[in-house]
Amino acid sequence: MLVALIGQAPATATAATTTAATAPVAAAGPPPGWTTVFSDDFSGPAGARPSGANWTYDTGPGSNFGTGEIETMTDSTANVHLDGNGHLDITALGSGGSWTSGRIRTPSAVAGAPAGGKLEVTASIMQPAPAGGLGYWPAFWMLGPGQWPENGEIDIMEDVNARSQVAGTVHCGTSPGGVCNEGNGIGSGLRACPGCQSGYHDYAMVLDRTNTAAESITWYLDGAAYFTVTESQVGTAVWQQAFDHPLSVILDLAIGGGFPNGVCGCTTPTAATTSGATMSVASVAAYTTTGGGSGGGSAITGYGGLCLDDRAASTADYNPVQIYTCNGTPAQQWTVVQAGSTLHVLGKCLDVYAAGTANGTAVDLYTCNNTGSQVWIPRSDGSLYNPQSGKCLDDPGWSTTAGTQVQIWDCTGGANQKWALPA
Repeated sequence: MLVALIGQAPATATAATTTAATAPVAAAGPPPGWTTVFSDDFSGPAGARPSGANWTYDTGPGSNFGTGEIETMTDSTANVHLDGNGHLDITALGSGGSWTSGRIRTPSAVAGAPAGGKLEVTASIMQPAPAGGLGYWPAFWMLGPGQWPENGEIDIMEDVNARSQVAGTVHCGTSPGGVCNEGNGIGSGLRACPGCQSGYHDYAMVLDRTNTAAESITWYLDGAAYFTVTESQVGTAVWQQAFDHPLSVILDLAIGGGFPNGVCGCTTPTAATTSGATMSVASVAAYTTTGGGSGGGSAITGYGGLCLDDRAASTADYNPVQIYTCNGTPAQQWTVVQAGSTLHVLGKCLDVYAAGTANGTAVDLYTCNNTGSQVWIPRSDGSLYNPQSGKCLDDPGWSTTAGTQVQIWDCTGGANQKWALPA
Protein backbone atom coordinates (compact mmCIF):
# COMPACT_ATOMS: atom_id res chain seq x y z
CA MET A 1 0.00 0.00 0.00
CA LEU A 2 1.28 3.46 -0.90
CA VAL A 3 1.52 6.18 1.73
CA ALA A 4 0.21 9.64 0.84
CA LEU A 5 2.86 12.33 0.89
CA ILE A 6 1.94 15.95 1.58
CA GLY A 7 3.58 18.42 -0.77
CA GLN A 8 3.42 22.08 -1.77
CA ALA A 9 -0.08 23.37 -2.52
CA PRO A 10 -0.97 23.80 -6.18
CA ALA A 11 -0.94 27.16 -7.91
CA THR A 12 -4.72 27.51 -7.63
CA ALA A 13 -5.16 26.11 -4.12
CA THR A 14 -8.31 27.47 -2.50
CA ALA A 15 -10.59 26.79 0.40
CA ALA A 16 -13.23 24.10 -0.10
CA THR A 17 -15.69 25.12 -2.80
CA THR A 18 -19.42 24.61 -2.31
CA THR A 19 -20.72 26.84 -5.07
CA ALA A 20 -24.45 26.72 -5.77
CA ALA A 21 -25.31 24.81 -8.91
CA THR A 22 -26.49 27.94 -10.72
CA ALA A 23 -23.33 30.02 -10.16
CA PRO A 24 -20.67 29.85 -12.89
CA VAL A 25 -17.05 29.40 -11.85
CA ALA A 26 -14.61 30.96 -14.32
CA ALA A 27 -11.24 29.30 -14.86
CA ALA A 28 -8.81 31.24 -12.70
CA GLY A 29 -5.96 33.13 -14.31
CA PRO A 30 -2.44 31.87 -13.70
CA PRO A 31 -0.65 33.03 -10.55
CA PRO A 32 2.74 34.77 -10.82
CA GLY A 33 5.33 32.50 -12.37
CA TRP A 34 2.76 30.27 -14.10
CA THR A 35 1.39 30.38 -17.67
CA THR A 36 -2.04 29.21 -18.84
CA VAL A 37 -1.69 26.54 -21.54
CA PHE A 38 -5.38 25.51 -21.64
CA SER A 39 -8.64 26.72 -20.10
CA ASP A 40 -12.41 26.58 -20.57
CA ASP A 41 -15.12 28.14 -18.39
CA PHE A 42 -17.95 26.63 -20.49
CA SER A 43 -19.67 29.89 -21.27
CA GLY A 44 -22.39 29.71 -23.91
CA PRO A 45 -26.14 29.32 -24.35
CA ALA A 46 -28.11 26.57 -22.68
CA GLY A 47 -28.19 23.38 -24.74
CA ALA A 48 -25.14 24.29 -26.82
CA ARG A 49 -22.22 21.97 -27.45
CA PRO A 50 -18.90 22.69 -25.73
CA SER A 51 -16.32 24.59 -27.78
CA GLY A 52 -15.18 22.60 -30.80
CA ALA A 53 -11.81 24.32 -30.56
CA ASN A 54 -11.30 22.87 -27.09
CA TRP A 55 -13.12 19.53 -27.18
CA THR A 56 -13.89 16.57 -29.39
CA TYR A 57 -16.09 13.53 -28.68
CA ASP A 58 -15.17 9.90 -28.09
CA THR A 59 -18.23 7.97 -29.24
CA GLY A 60 -19.34 4.38 -29.45
CA PRO A 61 -19.91 1.45 -27.08
CA GLY A 62 -18.16 1.70 -23.74
CA SER A 63 -16.85 -1.81 -24.35
CA ASN A 64 -14.47 -0.22 -26.87
CA PHE A 65 -12.56 1.48 -24.06
CA GLY A 66 -11.38 -1.70 -22.34
CA THR A 67 -12.81 -0.82 -18.93
CA GLY A 68 -15.93 -2.97 -18.95
CA GLU A 69 -18.34 -0.02 -18.96
CA ILE A 70 -21.65 -0.70 -20.68
CA GLU A 71 -22.97 2.67 -21.90
CA THR A 72 -22.79 4.00 -25.44
CA MET A 73 -20.97 7.34 -25.62
CA THR A 74 -22.68 9.83 -27.93
CA ASP A 75 -22.25 13.38 -29.22
CA SER A 76 -25.91 14.14 -28.51
CA THR A 77 -26.72 17.29 -26.56
CA ALA A 78 -29.02 15.08 -24.48
CA ASN A 79 -25.82 13.66 -22.99
CA VAL A 80 -23.33 16.55 -23.29
CA HIS A 81 -24.31 20.23 -23.30
CA LEU A 82 -23.75 23.63 -21.73
CA ASP A 83 -26.34 24.68 -19.15
CA GLY A 84 -26.23 28.41 -19.98
CA ASN A 85 -24.87 29.28 -16.51
CA GLY A 86 -21.22 28.51 -17.17
CA HIS A 87 -21.27 24.74 -16.69
CA LEU A 88 -20.74 21.69 -18.86
CA ASP A 89 -23.25 18.93 -18.06
CA ILE A 90 -22.56 15.27 -18.88
CA THR A 91 -25.70 13.22 -18.23
CA ALA A 92 -26.16 9.44 -18.21
CA LEU A 93 -29.52 8.24 -19.55
CA GLY A 94 -30.86 4.72 -19.12
CA SER A 95 -33.88 3.02 -20.62
CA GLY A 96 -34.72 -0.68 -20.64
CA GLY A 97 -31.22 -1.68 -19.62
CA SER A 98 -29.54 0.45 -22.32
CA TRP A 99 -27.54 3.53 -21.37
CA THR A 100 -26.06 6.53 -23.16
CA SER A 101 -23.62 9.10 -21.82
CA GLY A 102 -20.78 11.38 -22.92
CA ARG A 103 -17.00 11.51 -23.10
CA ILE A 104 -15.06 14.52 -24.43
CA ARG A 105 -11.35 15.16 -24.79
CA THR A 106 -9.04 17.89 -25.98
CA PRO A 107 -8.30 17.33 -29.69
CA SER A 108 -4.58 17.02 -28.96
CA ALA A 109 -2.14 16.58 -26.11
CA VAL A 110 -2.41 20.11 -24.75
CA ALA A 111 -0.64 19.99 -21.40
CA GLY A 112 2.81 18.82 -20.32
CA ALA A 113 5.32 19.80 -17.65
CA PRO A 114 8.47 21.44 -19.01
CA ALA A 115 11.75 19.88 -17.98
CA GLY A 116 12.73 21.83 -14.88
CA GLY A 117 9.18 23.11 -14.36
CA LYS A 118 5.69 22.09 -13.24
CA LEU A 119 2.28 21.38 -14.72
CA GLU A 120 -0.98 21.85 -12.84
CA VAL A 121 -4.27 20.59 -14.29
CA THR A 122 -7.39 21.48 -12.33
CA ALA A 123 -11.17 21.42 -12.65
CA SER A 124 -14.15 22.56 -10.61
CA ILE A 125 -16.68 19.71 -10.66
CA MET A 126 -19.89 18.67 -8.95
CA GLN A 127 -20.23 14.88 -8.92
CA PRO A 128 -23.50 13.21 -9.96
CA ALA A 129 -25.96 12.42 -7.15
CA PRO A 130 -28.45 9.80 -8.39
CA ALA A 131 -30.91 8.26 -5.96
CA GLY A 132 -29.67 4.85 -7.09
CA GLY A 133 -26.01 5.21 -7.96
CA LEU A 134 -24.59 1.73 -8.55
CA GLY A 135 -22.54 1.89 -11.76
CA TYR A 136 -22.02 5.65 -12.00
CA TRP A 137 -18.36 6.40 -12.78
CA PRO A 138 -17.50 10.11 -13.26
CA ALA A 139 -13.93 10.90 -14.24
CA PHE A 140 -11.57 13.81 -14.97
CA TRP A 141 -8.27 12.51 -16.34
CA MET A 142 -5.36 12.78 -18.75
CA LEU A 143 -3.96 10.44 -21.39
CA GLY A 144 -0.71 10.50 -23.34
CA PRO A 145 -0.44 9.77 -27.08
CA GLY A 146 0.44 6.24 -28.12
CA GLN A 147 0.02 2.77 -26.69
CA TRP A 148 -1.62 2.35 -23.29
CA PRO A 149 -0.36 2.11 -20.57
CA GLU A 150 3.22 3.05 -21.48
CA ASN A 151 1.96 6.37 -22.91
CA GLY A 152 0.81 7.41 -19.42
CA GLU A 153 -2.56 8.07 -17.81
CA ILE A 154 -3.25 10.38 -14.87
CA ASP A 155 -6.68 10.03 -13.27
CA ILE A 156 -7.24 13.30 -11.41
CA MET A 157 -10.77 12.58 -10.14
CA GLU A 158 -12.75 9.35 -10.12
CA ASP A 159 -15.70 8.27 -8.00
CA VAL A 160 -17.87 5.16 -8.37
CA ASN A 161 -21.34 4.12 -7.30
CA ALA A 162 -22.25 7.67 -6.14
CA ARG A 163 -20.26 7.25 -2.92
CA SER A 164 -19.15 10.92 -2.81
CA GLN A 165 -15.51 9.88 -2.76
CA VAL A 166 -12.42 10.64 -4.82
CA ALA A 167 -9.47 8.61 -6.09
CA GLY A 168 -6.27 9.67 -7.86
CA THR A 169 -4.35 7.11 -9.94
CA VAL A 170 -1.56 6.76 -12.51
CA HIS A 171 -1.24 4.10 -15.19
CA CYS A 172 2.11 3.37 -16.85
CA GLY A 173 4.58 0.66 -17.86
CA THR A 174 3.25 -2.64 -19.19
CA SER A 175 -0.03 -4.53 -18.86
CA PRO A 176 -0.90 -6.76 -17.18
CA GLY A 177 1.15 -6.28 -14.03
CA GLY A 178 4.46 -4.49 -14.39
CA VAL A 179 5.87 -1.87 -12.05
CA CYS A 180 2.61 0.11 -12.25
CA ASN A 181 0.38 -2.83 -11.24
CA GLU A 182 -1.75 -2.77 -14.40
CA GLY A 183 -4.61 -2.81 -15.00
CA ASN A 184 -5.21 -1.28 -11.53
CA GLY A 185 -2.43 1.31 -11.67
CA ILE A 186 -0.91 3.02 -8.64
CA GLY A 187 -3.60 4.91 -6.79
CA SER A 188 -4.78 6.52 -3.61
CA GLY A 189 -7.86 4.36 -3.34
CA LEU A 190 -11.26 5.94 -2.79
CA ARG A 191 -11.26 8.62 -0.10
CA ALA A 192 -14.02 10.66 1.51
CA CYS A 193 -15.12 13.71 -0.48
CA PRO A 194 -17.72 15.45 1.73
CA GLY A 195 -20.16 17.64 -0.17
CA CYS A 196 -18.79 16.65 -3.56
CA GLN A 197 -22.26 15.73 -4.84
CA SER A 198 -23.92 18.93 -3.59
CA GLY A 199 -21.42 21.59 -4.69
CA TYR A 200 -18.42 22.31 -6.89
CA HIS A 201 -15.04 21.22 -5.58
CA ASP A 202 -11.55 21.70 -6.98
CA TYR A 203 -9.72 18.59 -8.17
CA ALA A 204 -6.12 19.08 -9.25
CA MET A 205 -2.83 17.35 -9.87
CA VAL A 206 0.67 18.83 -10.08
CA LEU A 207 3.35 17.10 -12.14
CA ASP A 208 6.63 18.39 -10.69
CA ARG A 209 9.73 18.18 -12.91
CA THR A 210 11.79 20.85 -11.15
CA ASN A 211 14.29 18.11 -10.33
CA THR A 212 14.28 15.96 -13.48
CA ALA A 213 16.04 13.16 -11.61
CA ALA A 214 13.31 12.98 -8.95
CA GLU A 215 9.94 13.89 -10.50
CA SER A 216 6.55 13.44 -8.85
CA ILE A 217 2.77 13.76 -9.28
CA THR A 218 0.65 15.03 -6.38
CA TRP A 219 -3.15 15.08 -6.15
CA TYR A 220 -5.18 17.80 -4.41
CA LEU A 221 -8.76 18.16 -3.26
CA ASP A 222 -9.73 21.78 -2.61
CA GLY A 223 -6.07 22.72 -2.31
CA ALA A 224 -5.13 19.98 0.17
CA ALA A 225 -2.65 17.35 -1.02
CA TYR A 226 -3.75 13.78 -0.39
CA PHE A 227 -1.54 11.49 -2.51
CA THR A 228 1.81 11.47 -4.32
CA VAL A 229 3.53 9.08 -6.74
CA THR A 230 7.26 9.51 -7.41
CA GLU A 231 9.53 8.64 -10.31
CA SER A 232 11.56 6.36 -8.05
CA GLN A 233 8.52 4.13 -7.48
CA VAL A 234 8.36 3.02 -11.12
CA GLY A 235 11.85 3.74 -12.47
CA THR A 236 13.19 6.44 -14.76
CA ALA A 237 12.55 4.73 -18.11
CA VAL A 238 8.90 3.94 -17.35
CA TRP A 239 8.32 7.41 -15.91
CA GLN A 240 9.82 9.21 -18.89
CA GLN A 241 7.72 7.24 -21.36
CA ALA A 242 4.56 7.93 -19.38
CA PHE A 243 4.82 11.49 -18.10
CA ASP A 244 7.65 13.49 -19.71
CA HIS A 245 5.46 14.67 -22.58
CA PRO A 246 2.12 16.43 -23.20
CA LEU A 247 -1.18 14.66 -22.47
CA SER A 248 -4.81 15.16 -23.48
CA VAL A 249 -7.49 16.17 -20.96
CA ILE A 250 -10.65 14.02 -20.77
CA LEU A 251 -14.03 14.38 -19.02
CA ASP A 252 -16.52 11.53 -18.99
CA LEU A 253 -19.35 9.85 -17.12
CA ALA A 254 -19.28 6.08 -17.58
CA ILE A 255 -21.84 3.51 -16.46
CA GLY A 256 -20.74 0.11 -15.16
CA GLY A 257 -17.30 -1.41 -15.58
CA GLY A 258 -14.46 -2.93 -13.62
CA PHE A 259 -14.01 -0.14 -11.07
CA PRO A 260 -17.63 0.23 -9.87
CA ASN A 261 -18.15 -3.55 -10.06
CA GLY A 262 -15.02 -4.21 -8.02
CA VAL A 263 -15.96 -1.71 -5.33
CA CYS A 264 -19.49 -3.05 -4.79
CA GLY A 265 -18.70 -6.72 -5.46
CA CYS A 266 -21.63 -6.81 -7.86
CA THR A 267 -22.51 -6.23 -11.51
CA THR A 268 -23.49 -2.66 -12.29
CA PRO A 269 -25.70 -0.96 -13.21
CA THR A 270 -28.63 -2.67 -11.49
CA ALA A 271 -32.38 -2.32 -11.97
CA ALA A 272 -32.29 0.24 -9.15
CA THR A 273 -29.70 2.50 -10.85
CA THR A 274 -31.31 5.87 -11.53
CA SER A 275 -31.26 7.44 -15.00
CA GLY A 276 -30.52 11.10 -15.58
CA ALA A 277 -27.82 12.06 -13.08
CA THR A 278 -25.24 14.63 -14.22
CA MET A 279 -21.57 15.40 -13.72
CA SER A 280 -21.38 19.21 -13.89
CA VAL A 281 -18.08 20.92 -14.70
CA ALA A 282 -17.64 24.63 -14.02
CA SER A 283 -14.10 25.09 -15.35
CA VAL A 284 -10.97 23.29 -16.51
CA ALA A 285 -7.49 24.80 -16.71
CA ALA A 286 -3.86 23.81 -17.15
CA TYR A 287 -0.91 25.93 -16.05
CA THR A 288 2.85 25.50 -16.33
CA THR A 289 5.93 27.07 -14.86
CA THR A 290 8.96 27.78 -17.01
CA GLY A 291 11.32 24.87 -17.33
CA GLY A 292 14.90 25.21 -16.25
CA GLY A 293 16.64 22.56 -18.35
CA SER A 294 15.12 22.71 -21.76
CA GLY A 295 18.22 23.77 -23.61
CA GLY A 296 18.16 25.72 -26.84
CA GLY A 297 19.86 26.80 -29.99
CA SER A 298 22.43 24.06 -30.41
CA ALA A 299 23.13 20.87 -32.27
CA ILE A 300 21.67 17.39 -31.84
CA THR A 301 24.46 14.97 -32.67
CA GLY A 302 24.07 11.35 -33.66
CA TYR A 303 25.97 8.36 -35.01
CA GLY A 304 29.37 9.12 -36.52
CA GLY A 305 29.35 12.63 -35.03
CA LEU A 306 26.89 13.90 -37.64
CA CYS A 307 24.20 16.45 -36.77
CA LEU A 308 20.43 16.41 -37.11
CA ASP A 309 19.74 18.91 -39.89
CA ASP A 310 16.75 20.56 -41.62
CA ARG A 311 17.60 19.97 -45.29
CA ALA A 312 18.46 23.21 -47.10
CA ALA A 313 17.18 25.19 -44.08
CA SER A 314 13.67 24.98 -45.57
CA THR A 315 10.63 25.75 -43.44
CA ALA A 316 8.20 24.02 -45.81
CA ASP A 317 5.97 21.40 -44.23
CA TYR A 318 7.24 17.85 -44.88
CA ASN A 319 10.79 19.06 -45.53
CA PRO A 320 13.17 16.15 -44.84
CA VAL A 321 15.18 16.07 -41.62
CA GLN A 322 18.53 14.45 -42.27
CA ILE A 323 21.95 13.73 -40.83
CA TYR A 324 24.60 16.15 -42.04
CA THR A 325 28.08 17.39 -41.29
CA CYS A 326 27.89 19.64 -38.24
CA ASN A 327 28.26 23.24 -39.41
CA GLY A 328 26.62 25.47 -36.79
CA THR A 329 24.02 26.84 -39.22
CA PRO A 330 20.44 27.72 -38.14
CA ALA A 331 19.21 24.48 -39.75
CA GLN A 332 21.01 22.65 -36.91
CA GLN A 333 20.08 24.92 -34.01
CA TRP A 334 17.51 22.80 -32.18
CA THR A 335 15.64 23.70 -29.04
CA VAL A 336 13.90 21.28 -26.70
CA VAL A 337 10.49 22.71 -25.88
CA GLN A 338 7.11 21.76 -24.39
CA ALA A 339 7.53 19.14 -21.70
CA GLY A 340 11.10 18.46 -22.76
CA SER A 341 9.91 16.42 -25.70
CA THR A 342 9.10 18.65 -28.69
CA LEU A 343 12.12 19.50 -30.86
CA HIS A 344 12.06 22.80 -32.76
CA VAL A 345 14.26 24.24 -35.47
CA LEU A 346 13.56 27.37 -37.57
CA GLY A 347 10.14 27.65 -35.89
CA LYS A 348 8.91 24.19 -36.96
CA CYS A 349 8.78 20.78 -35.21
CA LEU A 350 10.46 17.42 -35.71
CA ASP A 351 7.59 15.26 -37.00
CA VAL A 352 6.78 11.69 -38.05
CA TYR A 353 5.46 11.85 -41.60
CA ALA A 354 1.64 11.52 -41.79
CA ALA A 355 1.49 10.18 -38.20
CA GLY A 356 3.04 6.93 -39.44
CA THR A 357 3.79 4.05 -37.11
CA ALA A 358 5.58 1.62 -39.45
CA ASN A 359 9.29 0.92 -39.42
CA GLY A 360 10.98 3.16 -41.96
CA THR A 361 8.45 6.01 -41.81
CA ALA A 362 10.30 9.20 -42.70
CA VAL A 363 10.86 11.99 -40.19
CA ASP A 364 10.38 15.53 -41.43
CA LEU A 365 9.78 19.13 -40.39
CA TYR A 366 6.20 20.30 -39.89
CA THR A 367 4.18 23.09 -38.34
CA CYS A 368 4.00 22.51 -34.58
CA ASN A 369 0.53 21.09 -33.80
CA ASN A 370 0.73 19.34 -30.40
CA THR A 371 0.06 15.91 -31.90
CA GLY A 372 1.67 12.61 -30.97
CA SER A 373 3.68 12.71 -34.20
CA GLN A 374 5.80 15.46 -32.67
CA VAL A 375 6.46 13.97 -29.23
CA TRP A 376 10.04 12.81 -28.70
CA ILE A 377 10.95 11.53 -25.24
CA PRO A 378 14.65 11.52 -24.36
CA ARG A 379 15.39 8.16 -22.72
CA SER A 380 18.20 7.14 -20.43
CA ASP A 381 19.92 5.10 -23.17
CA GLY A 382 20.24 8.21 -25.38
CA SER A 383 17.38 7.36 -27.73
CA LEU A 384 14.51 9.65 -28.72
CA TYR A 385 11.26 7.72 -28.30
CA ASN A 386 8.01 8.57 -30.12
CA PRO A 387 5.20 7.06 -27.97
CA GLN A 388 2.52 7.38 -30.67
CA SER A 389 4.36 4.92 -32.89
CA GLY A 390 6.22 3.07 -30.15
CA LYS A 391 9.43 3.57 -32.12
CA CYS A 392 12.69 5.55 -31.92
CA LEU A 393 14.40 8.17 -34.08
CA ASP A 394 16.78 6.18 -36.26
CA ASP A 395 19.71 6.81 -38.57
CA PRO A 396 18.90 4.35 -41.40
CA GLY A 397 21.45 1.59 -41.85
CA TRP A 398 23.91 3.27 -39.47
CA SER A 399 24.59 5.70 -42.28
CA THR A 400 27.39 8.24 -42.15
CA THR A 401 26.42 9.71 -45.50
CA ALA A 402 25.50 13.38 -45.19
CA GLY A 403 21.99 13.95 -46.52
CA THR A 404 20.44 10.66 -45.33
CA GLN A 405 16.88 11.33 -44.12
CA VAL A 406 16.16 9.99 -40.63
CA GLN A 407 13.26 7.66 -39.86
CA ILE A 408 11.46 5.83 -37.06
CA TRP A 409 12.31 2.22 -36.26
CA ASP A 410 11.85 -0.34 -33.50
CA CYS A 411 13.91 0.76 -30.52
CA THR A 412 17.09 -1.34 -30.49
CA GLY A 413 19.45 0.56 -28.21
CA GLY A 414 21.91 0.72 -31.09
CA ALA A 415 24.37 3.55 -31.57
CA ASN A 416 22.43 4.72 -34.64
CA GLN A 417 19.55 5.59 -32.28
CA LYS A 418 21.56 7.57 -29.75
CA TRP A 419 21.25 11.37 -29.92
CA ALA A 420 23.01 13.99 -27.82
CA LEU A 421 20.51 16.79 -27.11
CA PRO A 422 21.33 20.49 -26.60
CA ALA A 423 22.95 21.02 -23.22
